[in-house]
Amino acid sequence: MAISGEQEHARQHGGNDSGRGVRIGDVSGSSFSIGGSNNTNTVNHGAPAPAPGPEELLEAVLDLRAALVRLPRGADRTALDTELDEVAGELEGADAIRPGLGERLRAALTRWAPLVEPLNAATALGALLVSLGG
Repeated sequence: MAISGEQEHARQHGGNDSGRGVRIGDVSGSSFSIGGSNNTNTVNHGAPAPAPGPEELLEAVLDLRAALVRLPRGADRTALDTELDEVAGELEGADAIRPGLGERLRAALTRWAPLVEPLNAATALGALLVSLGG
């Protein structure tokens, strides 16, 4: 029995030979991943997360500050502690995040990446900074 090129392709790639394609109905507010043969495409569908407010950013800065206490004291940690304390002071009671503050925090996390990489609090703060844009 001879098979068509499409049928052979479907057989080799785990598909069916019915000639029908994959159909995805309405997808909202979710993520899904499609892949095979070492190729994966992930699609996130839904509204972008709202930018954090000053209170949420302050909480993330304070969480990172608290996590740093468990690390050995050194010049890098002291400099980062100082930077985080200054940022926390600017965020306390603020109605909005001052322009440039997100970039300043991003630069600090980048500068002291080897110090903060193992800390989950740094990852959480980084995610908030991404949602601020830039």
